Amino acid sequence: MALRPLPHPRILKKHPKKWHRHHSDRYVRLGDKWRKPKGIDNRVRRRFKGQLRMPKIGYGTEKRVRHINPDGFKHVLINNVKELEVLLMQHRTHAGIIAATVARKNRVTIVERAKELNIRLVNPNAKIRLTEN
Repeated sequence: MALRPLPHPRILKKHPKKWHRHHSDRYVRLGDKWRKPKGIDNRVRRRFKGQLRMPKIGYGTEKRVRHINPDGFKHVLINNVKELEVLLMQHRTHAGIIAATVARKNRVTIVERAKELNIRLVNPNAKIRLTEN
């Protein structure tokens, strides 16, 4: 049976879309990544009606649900078997992600140890190919 997360408040995104840079759709030389407008006549900076909204602190995620993923867990990067033991007391709120740089042999031992400790891994099958003898 899969490990279920502790109940948490509903995750509400106040601004679910990504923030886009003003005029990035008009000029190719402007990247899409958000930059604050600094011009003296800029409509977005002056917050004119009907223009893009600028990011501000009020759009931040509620502190109780910050960093919680849709599966209900906070994700922690795991590089070796010893780092799994950090999650021992937090196994209902945190889940491990095996780092991309971990070798196949070590991945197998991490997955086995996680099953023993009843710790959820987000990517237990990643880079583990079954070899037939």
